[in-house]
Amino acid sequence: MASLISCPHCGIRPKEEFTIKGDANLGRPAPDAGSDAWYDYVYLRDNPKGRHKEYWHHSSGCRRWLIVERDTVTHKVHGVSDAALAKLGDPA
Repeated sequence: MASLISCPHCGIRPKEEFTIKGDANLGRPAPDAGSDAWYDYVYLRDNPKGRHKEYWHHSSGCRRWLIVERDTVTHKVHGVSDAALAKLGDPA
């Protein structure tokens, strides 16, 4: 059975229509932050186990950016929201 993602704009679609683009929980440093803060932001990433929010792009559909909350162990999707409308502090 194929993995399916429920796009808030297109409905249920196969995961192959999407591109995972990275951690949706990262906070961008201030423009005047030191080089250590920028190095950490650009190069260092956690590899979480369990529920995690990620940016996904519906590249073969509506082309919207989404925030997908999924379990990195089971790959089960727990929620999907439009990234332009979501507040990162709120659940997806």
